[in-house]
Amino acid sequence: MTYTLLNIVFLAVVALVGVAAVLARRSPNWRAVGLASILMIALTAIFDNVIIGTGIVDYDDALISGIRIGVAPIEDFAYTVAALVLLPAVWQLLPSRSGGVTAGAEGARQNKDS
Repeated sequence: MTYTLLNIVFLAVVALVGVAAVLARRSPNWRAVGLASILMIALTAIFDNVIIGTGIVDYDDALISGIRIGVAPIEDFAYTVAALVLLPAVWQLLPSRSGGVTAGAEGARQNKDS
């Protein structure tokens, strides 16, 4: 199995979760995700090039597309993109726990007033 095929399967699952968050009207703040993407993709480019360039990690040329950013294959960036979509989408789909935070703040105010 090539890294491209593996990424397509993995990113399809991530896309389904992202679409589920949007359809549930609990979509993450995509602007914030976009801003985080700039930083995370830059960091991925830097650190992937370091670990591949130093020989810590290597890729079989027969299993990658051949497109590279520095020495890092483009397929390696799919994991960063997946995390940038999957984590905020899952967070938004989880049940809200805001009631506990409010109750804690109220309790702190009541103790302070006593």
